[in-house]
Amino acid sequence: MDKLMVAIAAFYGMSGVAMGAFAAHALKKRLDDYALDIIQTATQYQMIHAIAMLAIVALAHAGSFELRTPLWCFVIGVALFSGSLYVLALTGIKPLGAITPIGGVLLLLGWIVLIVKAVKVAPSI
Repeated sequence: MDKLMVAIAAFYGMSGVAMGAFAAHALKKRLDDYALDIIQTATQYQMIHAIAMLAIVALAHAGSFELRTPLWCFVIGVALFSGSLYVLALTGIKPLGAITPIGGVLLLLGWIVLIVKAVKVAPSI
């Protein structure tokens, strides 16, 4: 499981950098500022969650506690959130924007589950 999550996080990181560079260079003259802003938002969330996934894998390994749920929420959430924004920005198909909030809710859910898990396993002070 750890290897899979690290691989997915690395893919999200790599593809986030690639998409950001592609938009900044190849698409800058082809897309309007609104579409470029959408891509920037998508890459920003994708990169933040790629790093968060790596941190969660490290925490789960070091702390010996189960964190699959937030990881999968991030995997699916990034795919839906950032993926739908990329498609929206590149194609202009606005109904696909309805998928974005579902991804956003999954990202939020991942953070909420992480908070709950951390509170449950945190040592008493």
